[in-house]
Amino acid sequence: MISDKMKKLVENNSVIREMFEEGRILKEKYGEENVFDFSLGNPSVDVPKEVNDAIYSILKEEEQNLVHGYMSNEGYKDVRESISNSLNKRFGTSFSYNNFIMTSGAASALNITLKSILNKDEEVIVFAPYFSEYKCYIENYDVKVVEISPNFENDFIPNIEELEKKINKATRAVIINTPNNPTGIVYSKDVICDISKVLSKKEKELGREIFLISDEPYRELVYDGKEVPFISKYYKNTIICYSYSKTLSIPGERIGYVLVPDEVDDSKNLIQAITIANRVSGIVNAPSLIQKVISKCVDIKCDVSSYDKNRRYLYDNLVRLGFECVKPEGAFYIFVKAPLGDDKEFCIRAKKYNLLFVPATSFGCKGYVRIAYCTKFETIKNSINSFSKLAKEYNLQEK
Repeated sequence: MISDKMKKLVENNSVIREMFEEGRILKEKYGEENVFDFSLGNPSVDVPKEVNDAIYSILKEEEQNLVHGYMSNEGYKDVRESISNSLNKRFGTSFSYNNFIMTSGAASALNITLKSILNKDEEVIVFAPYFSEYKCYIENYDVKVVEISPNFENDFIPNIEELEKKINKATRAVIINTPNNPTGIVYSKDVICDISKVLSKKEKELGREIFLISDEPYRELVYDGKEVPFISKYYKNTIICYSYSKTLSIPGERIGYVLVPDEVDDSKNLIQAITIANRVSGIVNAPSLIQKVISKCVDIKCDVSSYDKNRRYLYDNLVRLGFECVKPEGAFYIFVKAPLGDDKEFCIRAKKYNLLFVPATSFGCKGYVRIAYCTKFETIKNSINSFSKLAKEYNLQEK
């Protein structure tokens, strides 16, 4: 009775969500303290005090019909103005409020962007491993997903040579995600420049725009002094999709934006198209109250020190136990190699010890698993005994 397109989506329901639901069942059976659920990237850091204070002050001080009423589909002007001012100050850019469309998180931002630029039978390129939902978003518009193979030899930094070979007259966009989910890798300025050079070259060769869509929910979550390049400074036809879910630990509030710089070809028409896509997709506008909160908290960030503590402790212990993994530079994930190459079997064996993580086959990269360390430190610490048992089952050598 459901559409053919939805049948496919139902059959391929998110592995991440399935593992999360399995964790809920295990917690009911064994007790929450005895289950080590690393499946879902749900922020564990407290919401900054300024966010809750802003909610209370807005509800107390502002006229309720303005707080909860409709506004322009692109969002409140003063909110977009505060965001543009903040970015201009931080990154030396020159955006105005007209460059922004407020959205219901980065997922919505990506979807309305794709809806606005794609035609049937075009192609969108993604770098494996990639966030598993990209495939659903892209295929929803009858467009082909083109994967760039995982670069195992270079810690999953994008394979630029393969990118150049796979761009063709059907290519409409390339999606990047840095800091990356699921690897935690941060693309350096040199990597961004290499990608930009290839895209600029191919635009000239093919005589059409190729958009670089930067998915940025983890921009503020970086460690060891790493810097995340601001992508629009390196490539003209860049569209940025941002979320405050991780920056402010408010994923359930669903708030973010699309940024279309003036330099983008036909930027005014594209901004109008994305704004209309916001409406016709049924979103209409981003939630009003949390928009106003963002305006007051635009320069506030959550404290990432606890994520960093989790990262260091878990990485050091996994390596000590003999597991191979990429040391994350950002976000809150560790990408671990399945000892015998079968990531699904690895996850099944791990469940015997109440360890839950996600097989990377769902991220377009067989042979690895994603461990989300955005949990309490006690959960990380108490899980090491279970990881030790799992390592012994695979005969790994402790260092």
